[in-house]
Amino acid sequence: MPKRYIVLIAACVVSLAGVLLLPSFTTRLTVACLILLVAVVWLVRVLTRTSTEKLQATRATANATDETSPADIFALGKLFEATMNGMREGLLVVDKDMRVVASNTAAHRLFNLSRGNLNAQRLTELTRNPAIYSAFLDALKGIERSGVKIETHGPERLVFDLRVVPLSSPNGKRARGALDNKGAEGAEGALGVFIDVTRIERLEHVRQEFLSNVSHELRTPLTAILAFVETLETTALDDRESSQRFLSIIRKNASRMHDLIDDILELSAIEAGNVQVKPDQVELNPLVNDVISSLATKARSVTIANAVARDAIVHADARRLEQMLTNLVENAVKFNRENGTVTIKFESGARAGPRAQQGADTLVRAEEMGASEIASEGRDKIIVEDSGEGIPAQHLERLFERFYRVDRARSREMGGTGLGLAIVKHLARAHGGEVTVTSEVGKGSIFTIELPAIQ
Repeated sequence: MPKRYIVLIAACVVSLAGVLLLPSFTTRLTVACLILLVAVVWLVRVLTRTSTEKLQATRATANATDETSPADIFALGKLFEATMNGMREGLLVVDKDMRVVASNTAAHRLFNLSRGNLNAQRLTELTRNPAIYSAFLDALKGIERSGVKIETHGPERLVFDLRVVPLSSPNGKRARGALDNKGAEGAEGALGVFIDVTRIERLEHVRQEFLSNVSHELRTPLTAILAFVETLETTALDDRESSQRFLSIIRKNASRMHDLIDDILELSAIEAGNVQVKPDQVELNPLVNDVISSLATKARSVTIANAVARDAIVHADARRLEQMLTNLVENAVKFNRENGTVTIKFESGARAGPRAQQGADTLVRAEEMGASEIASEGRDKIIVEDSGEGIPAQHLERLFERFYRVDRARSREMGGTGLGLAIVKHLARAHGGEVTVTSEVGKGSIFTIELPAIQ
């Protein structure tokens, strides 16, 4: 307690004691009442002053708490900037004069600005796209726009879904003076979000193309089946020779539909990640022999040679590797010349040294290729080489697409589904490898399955 309060209290006590010494009762009572009145007034003033001081101290504390230090403000600004620039979506904010007041890195890429800032530029200086301008203009009038499709044609075609919303003033009211063309009060600014849907558009295109191709591939054999069934029902049922021929055609087309459906289901399962690949050490030579035996009846006059060394080992799923080789060798047989050849070879990418197996010339070819060249690749290579007519260069890039055929008529005639090479590509990638092709018209083609080498 302050010293002055102690002195005042002592003075009051002494005064009361002195009052008791007065001879008259009336005088004592009057003086005592005056002293008590002074004490009450003094006490009220003290309590009021204390409350005021406490209130001021509380307000000062609250104000100190509300005030953010410059370091905190800087940290919040950096966090906001990092969040903005970390977004994949392009963000653009314009004021009521269509001038950019905020943007992020994704918006810079959208408008092909590698450096610099979009801020303070008018929207018309950034783009001439009428859909973008119209969406922001409507937002400034208080109309929210969403689902606006925007296409850009820079180095690559990009597709964006634009959503623009109006921005009000900080107090939640419309900005004064921001009027639309009808005189109604508009927004203070507009915020636009550009969502990249290029990949979704591409996948949708692939889906539609896939459905179209499937419908076409199924319609062709189904039409043949219905036509020959109708012929049998009307005229050729009593003609045994014609009936057998028509039934043979019906069986062929039904088998083609069956194979096509099987390949579609297989490819869909692989692409969806439902096919589990379990790599293990596999002896390649006997596996190649099994593939050759299974295709012996289809080989006709084509000779299939196994030039893989007996000790060749690869790290792969045996069943899936056999499926890949069967598809490649079967294609090599189908599109080969009369009395042509198909040769399966193996080249090791192990760091221990070159192990290029190609029959009796294994070590000689390995020395010619160079140990450093093979070791640097780090992948085992299974090669299927044929002596066919070759593939024109313009078709090589799309050869592993679904339903893509170099010669559609010939492929359908031989019973191909157009999905074999696509299956090989996806299975090779599921192993962590790849499949490639090189070809020269008139000399044949070389398909190579690359798998991670055993180190």
